[in-house]
Amino acid sequence: MAASCRALSLPRATYYRRNAPNATADPALRDAVQRVALEWPAYGYRRVTAQLRRRGQMVNRKRVLRLMREDNLLCLRKRRFVHTTNSDHRLPIYPNLAPELRVTKCDQLWVCDITYIRLGREFIYLAVILDAFSRRVIGWALERSLETELALGALRMALSARTVTAELVHHSDRGVQYASFDYTALLKEHNISISMSRRGNAYDNAQAESFMKTLKYEEVYLREYETMAEARTCISHFLEAVYNQKRLHSALGYLPPVEFEQRNTQPVSP
Repeated sequence: MAASCRALSLPRATYYRRNAPNATADPALRDAVQRVALEWPAYGYRRVTAQLRRRGQMVNRKRVLRLMREDNLLCLRKRRFVHTTNSDHRLPIYPNLAPELRVTKCDQLWVCDITYIRLGREFIYLAVILDAFSRRVIGWALERSLETELALGALRMALSARTVTAELVHHSDRGVQYASFDYTALLKEHNISISMSRRGNAYDNAQAESFMKTLKYEEVYLREYETMAEARTCISHFLEAVYNQKRLHSALGYLPPVEFEQRNTQPVSP
């Protein structure tokens, strides 16, 4: 019984596996599924299937779903999110240009957002900029304050890492950090068009907000950061080494952002 598993300090999945129908079927596949689920705790069955196929194991999604359900490996998402946007200001607001864009390559549209992260005794804040074409994190900053310098830090990183094209649009919500004089001045200095979401419309910045949920479920909620330095180290590793380099995206044909960019960047003729 499940109580016996607890008494013996066995994993909960052991009980479900032994008592599930066809529990002895597909032992090699079951082991492979569990290894991927252990490495990527927030992956659903579709991403687990894609990861197995990338490793050379041809498998049906329905079979992976069955095995994950039998082993109690399907994740449930119930947390609610706290918004950090303060749009109650008198700074200039810019029109929403994003719906008019047909994004077909990198550095056409950058999207950004800010979220909070809980430490042992305080909150800290993370600002992130993504390339909308590849979903790659191209700029980020972690600070103890929600002041404009937080968003500027992420923007400076993106500007140093990427090529600013004449058609580049920067899209954000109406938060005071993004509407501030210093932030918009830096965008204008690089001839980047400014776009902002409509008031109260979460769908206008859905891509950036979706990323923040991924970050929370696949990194932040799995740890308990005690210090700013610990949080910075872990989040940096997740953004640069895990999310950009390894995490599969359904919108990218189940490729990681860096690999997607490499496959979709045309070589420059000499």
